[in-house]
Amino acid sequence: MKNIFQSEVTQEFIERLDRLTADTQPAWGKMDAAQMLAHCNVTYEMIFEDKHPAAKGFKRFLLKKFVKPTVVGEKDYKRHSPTAPAFLIKSEKDFELEKSRLVNFLKRTQAMGSEAFEGKESNSFGNLTSVEWNTMFVKHLEHHYQQFGI
Repeated sequence: MKNIFQSEVTQEFIERLDRLTADTQPAWGKMDAAQMLAHCNVTYEMIFEDKHPAAKGFKRFLLKKFVKPTVVGEKDYKRHSPTAPAFLIKSEKDFELEKSRLVNFLKRTQAMGSEAFEGKESNSFGNLTSVEWNTMFVKHLEHHYQQFGI
């Protein structure tokens, strides 16, 4: 598994992102490139912005029990996998703005380092290890980068 906390890995993700254009068509799914970038940004909004409320009570229990193993486990996501409501992007998005936001989020995450994510609470799954955070970050990006062939 790649380590998003290493500068060369973050740089690789940014360079691959530079191959994406607003007109790049997905191999599957309904999102266009700008919507996909906005979708990827939700993960980081949950960490760095106070936009998305944390799951609580029984909902959090269900997410930890049934969704967390898929999200932070080693197996790749399947095409057409269901997504949480906060990640559904249906409105039109500004490609350049969303791309810039994602690059900034990637750089910020890498600069903070794995230590900052050790035991950090996830909105959906409670406290995660830095390895689980890394797995979630890398798997999600790889899934959508493959979707758009970058």
